[in-house]
Parts: sequence; C-alpha cells; structure tokens
Amino acid sequence: MTIYVVRVWVPDRPGALGAVASRIGAVRGDLVGIDILERGGGRAIDELVVDLPADDLVPLLVAEMGQVDGVDVEDVRPAPGFVHDPRLDALETAAVLVEQPSVERLLAVLAERARADFEADWAVVVDLVSARSVASAGTAPAARWLEAFLEGAGSSAALSSGNGGPDDLAWAALAPGELSVVLGRVGRPLRARERRQLVALARVAESRRGELASRMSSL
Repeated sequence: MTIYVVRVWVPDRPGALGAVASRIGAVRGDLVGIDILERGGGRAIDELVVDLPADDLVPLLVAEMGQVDGVDVEDVRPAPGFVHDPRLDALETAAVLVEQPSVERLLAVLAERARADFEADWAVVVDLVSARSVASAGTAPAARWLEAFLEGAGSSAALSSGNGGPDDLAWAALAPGELSVVLGRVGRPLRARERRQLVALARVAESRRGELASRMSSL
C-alpha cells in the first residue's frame, strides 16, 4: 500500500464526506485519516490520508472524487516518511518547547519544529526591534523584508490576527512588536487551522521565554 495525502474541497453538508469516502473505496483505497483545515462559505477544506494499493491509481482516485457534486481536489502528494497527526504534532512540539533550558535554544527549536510540523519550506523567528533573524530553519527571506511585511500586516486588524494573508505565509507574534515567528510554504496554501496552530505554539513559546527570562533576572 502507498499512502497519499489528498487535500479536497467538500460541500459542508451531511453525507458529502461519506460520498467522497465511497469513491475512495471504489478504487480500492482506504481512508485512514481526516484533518479539517478550514470551513466557510458552505464548503470545508479537508486533508484526507488515503492508502492506495498502487501508485497508478492516483489519477483514477482524483477522477472518482471529482464526480461527487461540489467536490474539488486541490492537491495530492505522497505522505512524508510518516503520516503526520497534526494534533499529536502540536502537543509534542509544545512539550519540547517547555523543556528548553535557554531562550536561544527555545527560539531555535521553535523554528525547527514549526518548519517540520507544517511541512514548510522555511521558518524563522524575527526580532522586530533590530530587524534580524534570531533563529531559522531552511532558507528564509531577508529579515528586513520580513520585518517590513510584518509591520504592514500589523496595521491591518484582519491580518494582525494571523487568520488571513498570503497563501504561502503564516506568522504569529511571540511578543507583539518584538518577536514573531514566520513560515513559508510554496505550492500548498496555508489554511485557517494551520494558522491557529502556529499562533498557539507561539503562545507556548512566549510563556516559556518569560519563565526563562525571569529565572535569569533572579540569578
């Protein structure tokens, strides 16, 4: 069996996902995982984890799913070395963050884990005061470009919440006006659930950063 992750737009109505699952079964596939990424406007964006008995069934799978009224397949990709469970990934990353013994290591781990959890091309923690990168994973844009982008995003109430913005970028403030974590992923839009997850991880990291700073000031 070969495992694929299928990102699909589904009508947000009873029975729609069941109809998609039936089409997966029609090509001898097995639906083994579902992650709801976004809902709104009468549709949901789901990522489905599908076991297929052969790679050459992928085009047939896409065609079958597309036969369901209102369904559009956005992306199909082989699963990475192991199938991610976003909820477990988030918990494990939170646990690792609170274990870090220093601010420097905390920010480095935040960048590393954010890139891995979201299968991003890059992730970086930006110091907005000095306009420099303080931790990164992958090849990120220049820190000054990121600082200018975040400053512009902060002037918009819709964008500053982290719930919107360019499809290929997501960001969250650790300390508003001081530190932000930003990640980029080309080819597969970042959706609402992923953006909320990044905001939650930033909150965990900032809480741990505050504890470490307090500990250092008391020495």
